[in-house]
Order: sequence, then C-alpha cells, then structure tokens
Amino acid sequence: MSIDDLDALALLNDPVRRSLYEAVAAAGGDVGRGEAAEAAGVSRTLAGHHLDKLVEAGLLESGFRAPAKKGPGSGRPAKVYRRAKGERSVSLPPRDYVTLASVLADVVELLGADEQAEKAARGAGERIGARHAGEPVERVLGERGYEPYEEDGLVRLRNCPFHVLASEQPLLVCSMNLALCQGLLRGLGEDPARARLDARPGECCVALSKTNGD
Repeated sequence: MSIDDLDALALLNDPVRRSLYEAVAAAGGDVGRGEAAEAAGVSRTLAGHHLDKLVEAGLLESGFRAPAKKGPGSGRPAKVYRRAKGERSVSLPPRDYVTLASVLADVVELLGADEQAEKAARGAGERIGARHAGEPVERVLGERGYEPYEEDGLVRLRNCPFHVLASEQPLLVCSMNLALCQGLLRGLGEDPARARLDARPGECCVALSKTNGD
C-alpha cells in the first residue's frame, strides 16, 4: 500500500464520486459526462468536476469521442471516461499476497501439478458455494469482485479478480478460475457446466449460461 493508493481510494468516500466511478466501471467502456451524470443523478457540470478528480487520482482514464457527424458544424469531440487499467489496494499493515501467489503458481508449473491445482480450486469453489446455498450465483460472484452482467443470454464477468496472476500464468490461472466457478455452482446446487471459458479482452475468461441446461 502507498499513500497514493490511500489518497485515491479516500476519494470514493464521497457518495457522488463513488456513484460516478461505479457508473463508469459498470459501463465497461467509454462513458460521457452526460451519461455518467444521469446515472449518478447529478448535474453534468458537477459530474465533470468529480470525474476529472477521479482521473487525477488515477482511478479513471479520460479521452475524447469523435462526434458522429463529420464536417463543419459537427462540434467538438466529447470527453469520455473509462475505468483505469491499474489496480489500487489498501492493507493495514501492508501485505503482499500477490507475490506469494505468483511463487505458488510457478511451483505448480514446475511440478506439472495443473490437475491437482484445478481440483483444489474446484473444492474451494464448492466450499464457498455451500456457505451461500440458496443465493443467486450472480450475487455471490459480485461479492467476490467478478462484476457479473447479462449479455445475449450469458452472465459475463467484467472483472478478473486474479488479473495480475492471469497476466503471468494465463493457462494455469484461467483453468483454475474455471474450476473455481464450476465448484461454486456445484456448491450452490446448480449445474457446474453452466460455467465455461469464453475469454474477451479486458474481462474475466469465464462466462456462465443464464440458467441450468442452457
């Protein structure tokens, strides 16, 4: 944890800034000031002020969207916002679980223990699911940082909670992530086959069919 991380996350204590950040994050792409303002229920001017503060803190990134109409009278490009690619974390006292997880992932690869790792992940998922029996899988995944949303009959996961490790060891981490999600479904009393690998840039590698049997 750095002071910059703490200062950045402290900005989200303001309810307006938090609402705007959540609106941009939930969109999964570029969001204009007007769109963010409407989602947060504030004026466009106020939204622009707070959105720029979030950009300064590194929580959002900004850019410009070219007007749909070309040529004279088309107007200026509109400023848009998207969630920043970097991560922020706060732990008091500071902890470094990511480094240890990376070392353990390397050990799995060195030992050729991929199947055992998937089995362990599946078991962990089942235990998590059993603790949340009767709850919708979307809620359980949301509480664990996956940011589920519906699209074309699928439950997609906008965020990968294991992004840093997945960048280093994509095959291992994605296979373990799939096993974890399948185990979670089984623990919830649902069909594990709902979860499958369906990677898309910038999102989690796992997607779920909307209902059992789909």
